[in-house]
Amino acid sequence: MPEFTDKFDELSDKIDEARRTVRAAAAQTEDELQAKLDEARAKADADAAELGVRTRATAAGADAHWDQIHSDWQRHRQSVRRRIDQAKAQEDLQGAELRAEWAEADAADAVDFAASAIDEATYAMLEAIRASVDLKASLGAASTPR
Repeated sequence: MPEFTDKFDELSDKIDEARRTVRAAAAQTEDELQAKLDEARAKADADAAELGVRTRATAAGADAHWDQIHSDWQRHRQSVRRRIDQAKAQEDLQGAELRAEWAEADAADAVDFAASAIDEATYAMLEAIRASVDLKASLGAASTPR
């Protein structure tokens, strides 16, 4: 069970780090903000690639549905990135305004998706813990003389 709680601790740490990064961004210069943006994009890409490797490794088993979720997420990420890159290419005020609206909506959607994923992860971890408890109970019952 410690590995389950360790995963949640890692997730909590990641959320805290993201919160600090987002709050600090408002006080950064344009160059500092661009550097953070580039760093965050590279990290998100690396995390998505790593998730894809783990998903493909388990896809042969009972967890094949996660492969589809990952594939859908990759398509969504690519679509958002394309739209952001296209909007950045527009230099006019209307394009900048539209880009800001899209970016804010994408950020809100990503946070909502992450919150839902946390709820699902909580459920999955609780189910894993319950399955472990049930297994121990079954093993205990099987080893007791009748």
